Amino acid sequence: MPDLLYKVVIPARYGSTRLPGKPLLPIAGKPMLQHVYERALGSGADEVVIATDDARIEEVATGFGAVVCMTSTTHTSGTERIAEVTDTLGWPDDSIVVNVQGDEPLLPPVLIRQVATGLSRNKDAVVATLASPLTDAGEWRDPNVVKVVLDKRGYALYFSRATIPFDRDDDKGVQGVAALRHLGLYAYRTDFLQAYSTLAPAPLEDIEKLEQLRVLWHGLRIHVGIAEEQPGPGVDTREDLARVAALLGG
Repeated sequence: MPDLLYKVVIPARYGSTRLPGKPLLPIAGKPMLQHVYERALGSGADEVVIATDDARIEEVATGFGAVVCMTSTTHTSGTERIAEVTDTLGWPDDSIVVNVQGDEPLLPPVLIRQVATGLSRNKDAVVATLASPLTDAGEWRDPNVVKVVLDKRGYALYFSRATIPFDRDDDKGVQGVAALRHLGLYAYRTDFLQAYSTLAPAPLEDIEKLEQLRVLWHGLRIHVGIAEEQPGPGVDTREDLARVAALLGG
């Protein structure tokens, strides 16, 4: 789809319980945020913006040539922060906006474009995201691994930290049911982002601690594509940081 136009916003917070200043931690001679920014540029997006409420991040990001949009300190989610960016920059209501997490320095650019394409091609979805097959039973049962089940058209039925779908007879296992691992990459249209703040939080969202359940709770649709490539590990801990640094040769 050569005429596909989309924008990328990278929400970046300085505060992190396990890794304070995480976006600015050095990996292979660059701040982690710069690796993410360069991968977003490499996806073919027509605009890439870093959204932050911290002057330290703004200084570093502008230093490596990024466009930065300063946002409120009161946002409770990256989605809210991105909505402010679309309003500040006056993006049209039908603009496709991809949310790329600032702690994914190994994210393949092809996945950023794939999720934007998924939203563009599925007009009745307000959100698009990606998933990949789970073949490890340990991960399937791990509550830190978010699972998703789909309908026959590729729309999300439910997201959960639990083992879904549940195998009542326990004779198929993870490979038999083709369980899917949700990847935290999202595409939205600007008009939905502006409306998102008016959607009341969902009880299921609070129980599972999964923001995307708010969309399903309100009867809206999320399209889920099967990722064309496996993403590399994100960075949540010092151990993750060391692993990613080794993979990037630094």
